[in-house]
Amino acid sequence: MKLQQLRYLVEVAKQGLNVSEAAEKLHTSQPGISKQIRLLEDELGVQIFIRNGKRVVDITAPGREILRIAERILMQSQNLKRIGEEFINVEGGSLTIATTHTQARYALPKTIQTFLQRYPKVRLSIKQGSPTQISEMVVDGSADIAIATEGIDHYPELAMLDCYTWNRSVVVPKGHPLTELQREISLEDIAAWPLITYDFAFAGRSKINRAFESKNLNPNVVLTAIDSDVIKTYVGLGLGIGILASMAFEPERDTLLTAIDASHLFESSTTRIGIRKDAYLRGYGYDFIELFAPHLNRHIVQAGLLCESEDE
Repeated sequence: MKLQQLRYLVEVAKQGLNVSEAAEKLHTSQPGISKQIRLLEDELGVQIFIRNGKRVVDITAPGREILRIAERILMQSQNLKRIGEEFINVEGGSLTIATTHTQARYALPKTIQTFLQRYPKVRLSIKQGSPTQISEMVVDGSADIAIATEGIDHYPELAMLDCYTWNRSVVVPKGHPLTELQREISLEDIAAWPLITYDFAFAGRSKINRAFESKNLNPNVVLTAIDSDVIKTYVGLGLGIGILASMAFEPERDTLLTAIDASHLFESSTTRIGIRKDAYLRGYGYDFIELFAPHLNRHIVQAGLLCESEDE
């Protein structure tokens, strides 16, 4: 049994059982992958994949267990390399953060600036995506840390650590009638206007929906986006009013818009960090987390990695 065979096996599963795409991702040939997987099946004495001719169409029951163990072995082999790198290359290395646009644009810049000043030889990479995408990046090992508000809790492979809570503002063009209210804004006020807000998978959108549903209101959502800046752009064009994370409004830049506090209308949301429970995190990874969330020191993060459930 070879690690390369396990890599082939895991990649085929990851590519939806498409051997050609797996070969392309691994920069090898399709026949080579097929041959090595068959050799592995012969060695283990079980069929991992169900085939229809030359096509892989499903995974057998023992194959699913083998895949689970193969993924764990590959992760541990990466951990061994990282341990070696930590002692050989103390100052250098790499760290990949997977996060959403709002976190990357508004919450992370100061952390990243300080981190790069402290660790100039570390290659820092920021990958953006939906909460589901970034969680899966950490699960499959293509990222070290996930930072998001939604999604992380759906992956039992990830330890989840609370960072900070936040809420929302309503953003309108300068001079909009809602800025002239002599009282706190209400959900009824918001529902009276075309609405632009986050896509359902992002930034606590489910909490926005629940707030309107609790009042039996059906707001006219004319546009959704995954990007706070896109929301503000279309609000500025007069297409509607926006609901976005309060952190995403910058008075010094968003001079044509006005933000109205709406924290009394919606449940607060919590941004969390997700890390694979079986991953080895280098020292500067712990420092990055503490820079972003000062209450999460190395001791607390390590304790969190040992917890089996969110309640713990």
